[in-house]
Amino acid sequence: MHHTEGKDRDGPEPTSASVPTGLQTFAVIWTGQLISLLGSGLVSFAIGVWIYQTTGSSTRYAMMAFFGMVPGLLIGPVAGVLVDRWDRRSTMILSDFIAALTSVALLVLVATGQLELWHIYVVVAATSMLASFQQPAFLASIPLLIPRRHLGRAAGLTQVGQALPQIAAPLVAGVLMVAVELRGILIIDLIAAALAITTLLAVRLPSPATADRETSEQDSLLRQARFGWDYIMAQPGLVSLLGIASVINFAMGMLQILITPLVLTFGSTTTLGAVLSVASIGFLAGSVMMSIWGGSEQRIRSILWLMLIQAAILFLGGVRPSALLVGGAAFGFMFCMPLIAGNSQVIWQSRVAPEVLGRVFATRRVIALASQALAYLAAGPLADFVFEPLMATDGALATTVGRVVGSGPGRGIGLLFVFLGCTILAAVALGRRSYSLRQLDYEHRAPESPD
Repeated sequence: MHHTEGKDRDGPEPTSASVPTGLQTFAVIWTGQLISLLGSGLVSFAIGVWIYQTTGSSTRYAMMAFFGMVPGLLIGPVAGVLVDRWDRRSTMILSDFIAALTSVALLVLVATGQLELWHIYVVVAATSMLASFQQPAFLASIPLLIPRRHLGRAAGLTQVGQALPQIAAPLVAGVLMVAVELRGILIIDLIAAALAITTLLAVRLPSPATADRETSEQDSLLRQARFGWDYIMAQPGLVSLLGIASVINFAMGMLQILITPLVLTFGSTTTLGAVLSVASIGFLAGSVMMSIWGGSEQRIRSILWLMLIQAAILFLGGVRPSALLVGGAAFGFMFCMPLIAGNSQVIWQSRVAPEVLGRVFATRRVIALASQALAYLAAGPLADFVFEPLMATDGALATTVGRVVGSGPGRGIGLLFVFLGCTILAAVALGRRSYSLRQLDYEHRAPESPD
């Protein structure tokens, strides 16, 4: 099971001969990582089914998500340092190879009938840590391959690479679990790993400047692990961008947890499946649009407008217990996500020096995961102990706010969606007042690395 989540780019573009080479290299690597993610998605779905069928415990199933997030979050800053020190192509190859070894271990355990729950948790934790190397190495390599004018489309394609497995893997794995069972899915995953490694072996990646790398190797690992954070904190515009991204990630994490109980208060499991499918289709549609459009030149303005749309969408999704409204809101919210993420990714790739992108992207990834983890922890208690009691039939807000959003089961979650919309509106208002954030639309030079 395996995973993949400059200098002044306004200067001379690569020559006409080198541009196609860079684009072709990116296409080859992207294809390999897509295959890798599809294999990972198949295994993730299959072992989730195995856990629930074996234990019948939702808590033990949920622990798989915990081990799939927290280890990567903890190791992220150190992984970023090593990504900048090591050759990035070799880092991706090694990550895929070690991940393939974890699938081999699972396959042996399944074949011998010795697979236990803790084995799966160890493997999921290991792949979470490997992703902390794989993803920053991949994202940090893109600006070295592609001219700045194509970074937006490349960002869209990376989002497509995440969306397709989310849609296809559960559908395909559901069929394969019947046809070839967990053992067969693990074999397919190994084939996917081999193909991903082959694509990486077939290309060459340019290396960033070596001066910063030599300095980094002389510094302590702990000091360098803080580098990404210090680099971001030195630039108010990037701090503001990271702040609004954290708000969006938190809102998305809350929605991922709460949309299931919300829909089940007024609809069937079939309705829930339809809503979740529509949300995934929205994410894919937004990713495809980003890969075709590439984003506007004024990316911060685009991000803020898209956030305004998301806020309005949350109001609509929370105001009535309607499958049509909630499904439309899920589609619209997820459609905007890759457009926001794609425009944001280009800003980071344009503003950060290539030789430190690994550390900066690792720090950015840690904060994104932390925002989602906080949402996962807060969603249940906020719904069960705050908003649902307030909006119960005899709740404190039933006769006031309840006249707008209704009262009874699920209406507290609906109000929470409205509250999340207000939070996004507040983030937009602060963003519009931030001069340093707005200046990111007009300043594209990557600053020199601080000592």
